[in-house]
Amino acid sequence: MAKMTFIGRDGLPQEVEAPIGLTLLQIARDNDVQIEGACEGCLACATCHVYVREDFYDKLPAPEQDEEDMLDLAFLLKPTSRLGCQIVMTEALDGLVVRLPPDGGGW
Repeated sequence: MAKMTFIGRDGLPQEVEAPIGLTLLQIARDNDVQIEGACEGCLACATCHVYVREDFYDKLPAPEQDEEDMLDLAFLLKPTSRLGCQIVMTEALDGLVVRLPPDGGGW
């Protein structure tokens, strides 16, 4: 089982177990991380927007056009912004760190 860390809007880290094959949105919900995901991961909103720490961003597959379109609706977009519903946990992402907006940044 992989591990990952969510940095909450309050700036506090929460390390969680991250089962391979689950999305970050699913992992967040399973661990009571305060992320909305209003569309339930159907790629119809941007409420699961996260900032991926730069050293992990290049390990992710490039976002598809639908994700980029939804990210255009997100507030406080950054170069490492992604949607949590589109990031699937893999062994290569063990140790992943993401920050929830709007207090994210500074990496």
